[in-house]
Amino acid sequence: MDAEIWNQVVTLHGRVEHRLGKELQRRHGIGLSEYRALCRLSKADDGELRMQELADLIGLNQSSVSRLVARLESAGLSRRDLCPRDRRGVYTVITDEGRAVQDTAAPTYYGTLTEALDESAADPRVAPLVTALRSMLTPA
Repeated sequence: MDAEIWNQVVTLHGRVEHRLGKELQRRHGIGLSEYRALCRLSKADDGELRMQELADLIGLNQSSVSRLVARLESAGLSRRDLCPRDRRGVYTVITDEGRAVQDTAAPTYYGTLTEALDESAADPRVAPLVTALRSMLTPA
């Protein structure tokens, strides 16, 4: 039973992630990881997070988040900063341009997510999972 549930999760996750990534790239020129990083940074205190904290929040390893932050910096969407209390700590800080990109891309993200889940709800292989996930967050 657990394996069946997990297979549904993997199928649904892959389908939704692919769709989100494709639309964000097509409409805004950013990848899904970049969008998620910008979202996390925009909600963080002072718009900054330690690199390791950002990695944990978006599900990347340290080297992957370093490459991601380098891409954000190259695009002017974030910048690095040293921790004033601990010079070894490196933060990434969202820029005004990064906030603007995140704000502009948010409707695409949320609209595409809803569309992908609606389509998946019509697929009998993953429909029960979509229904269960949606019911968890719907007020009774």
